[in-house]
Amino acid sequence: MGRSLSFSTNFPLRFSVIPRSIPPPNLPIQYFPPRFNDNSQYGNQKVGFLNVNPTRKLCTRAVLSEIPDQRQYPKVAAQTTGPIPPAQLIEVVEAAAKTGAQVVMDAVNKPRNITYKGLTDLVTDTDKMSEAAILDVVRKSFGDHLILGEEGGIIGDTSSDYLWCIDPLDGTTNFAHGYPSFAVSVGVLFHGKPAAAAVVEFVGGPMCWNTRIFSATAGGGAFCNGQKIHASLTDKVEQSLLVTGFGYEHDDPWTTNMQLFKEFTDISRGVRRLGAAAVDMCHVALGIAEAYWEYRLKPWDMAAGVLIVEEAGGTVSCMDGEKFCVFDRSLLVSNGVLHAKLLERIAPATENLKSKGIDFSLWYKPENYGTEL
Repeated sequence: MGRSLSFSTNFPLRFSVIPRSIPPPNLPIQYFPPRFNDNSQYGNQKVGFLNVNPTRKLCTRAVLSEIPDQRQYPKVAAQTTGPIPPAQLIEVVEAAAKTGAQVVMDAVNKPRNITYKGLTDLVTDTDKMSEAAILDVVRKSFGDHLILGEEGGIIGDTSSDYLWCIDPLDGTTNFAHGYPSFAVSVGVLFHGKPAAAAVVEFVGGPMCWNTRIFSATAGGGAFCNGQKIHASLTDKVEQSLLVTGFGYEHDDPWTTNMQLFKEFTDISRGVRRLGAAAVDMCHVALGIAEAYWEYRLKPWDMAAGVLIVEEAGGTVSCMDGEKFCVFDRSLLVSNGVLHAKLLERIAPATENLKSKGIDFSLWYKPENYGTEL
């Protein structure tokens, strides 16, 4: 039998360490060097001084501007959820995401039936079953809404004010290997802008899988398991944990981002590549990572995550620093205070790609779908 999901919102989130957004106390650091001397002997082998360098040397190119960011980045969220009240809309969004997640949970410890969209871009039966379950929930509540699913494409009335962007299994490769992280992501747009979102993240690992749910409505804040969350307050890149992602095509944007990966690894606490865009954005919203960027994402990858980040106090833009919409081909989300500093490296690299003729126009917008873009 499949394992049942449990989505309890009656327990507090527990942190075993001080949250990253709270600076640690200023305690004196004591350093006791190893007590070796040049005349120490061990058998017939001489032991020399142990060369310990406790200070990490950063590349000279690591210095980023300390000028405060005065720029105001346009909001990506819809101004309203439209004629559907926020509480009603988010109830269906969460129900849809949880229904898809139940399908994934039922399959997570079972053998996978894998097929390929490309050389390394795979899909499983679970992707398709999860999407079918999500569609069923949406159609029962809003039969006249337009739907864009990763597996099924465009379904429904293109004249609708609402567009549902569904990723039934974000991080399929991770799922296929039993490697966290992966998630079910459901976002709904009103006139082309995110209005409500839910992401069910799978945490743990084989034989100990669990879930947590992130959610947000336009203007209503962001939540994890029902508790309000906020992006970190870290204002220095060298104190930040960053996240990025790479597509399946090893083209110019892939090469450019590989260089950005190297550069930011040199000047930050580290750069992670987890493999699930919706999860990466939720980690920024939760305050456990400071930023995430990637080229060549699709609307179903981004629609839910960008709203959750923004409602958690973060900032969203394209990788050239310009206004973002979910049909764009690049994305940078951050805790907000670091956004301009990250763009000092990311924006020029992106402009260089544009100068080479790389297409950064809107990826796709359903024909006849009305937007405020």
